[in-house]
Amino acid sequence: MGRQLIILRHAKSAWDTDASSDFERPLAKRGKRDAPRMGKWLKKRGDKPDLVLCSPAERAKQTALLVCRELDLKKKKIVWDERIYGASLEDLLAVLEGAPHKAQQVLLVGHNPGLELLCGFLVGEQALAKACQAEDEESAPYGVGLVKTGAAFILHMPDEWSGLSQGCAKLLDQQAPRELKEKKK
Repeated sequence: MGRQLIILRHAKSAWDTDASSDFERPLAKRGKRDAPRMGKWLKKRGDKPDLVLCSPAERAKQTALLVCRELDLKKKKIVWDERIYGASLEDLLAVLEGAPHKAQQVLLVGHNPGLELLCGFLVGEQALAKACQAEDEESAPYGVGLVKTGAAFILHMPDEWSGLSQGCAKLLDQQAPRELKEKKK
């Protein structure tokens, strides 16, 4: 399998709440539905991260907890890292560099634009744009919201979490929650 990184943008957040700040905004009803769907999709793929690195912002925390519940991952596998909220590309690379060497599969839950910049850096901007265009013919060009809320990107990574360079990863799979349908009972 090799080392893998799962980049997961938080699910759809609510704007019409009494949250006192952007940091405290919770998931919307759709986000609460989509996050478990993404967890089920990851489980069906056979993914079970050794480590979850997550923004401590409320919507990211809720997303991570719902996904981890579907993956049967305990909360102790989650590291709440403040650097992920509002992160630049350099911040996210530093977060990954701090991952333990023994972690073979890492789930990174965070926000745009940072996650899109990270994904484009690791797999190449053209590869990301092409992958997202295949998903949605009306997607905007790279840098303008290709990584949709709740979307996951599975990357094959180099043997070390440190020293990651541009284009060092390969995009293996991707999924947006809107493409997953619940089976009717």
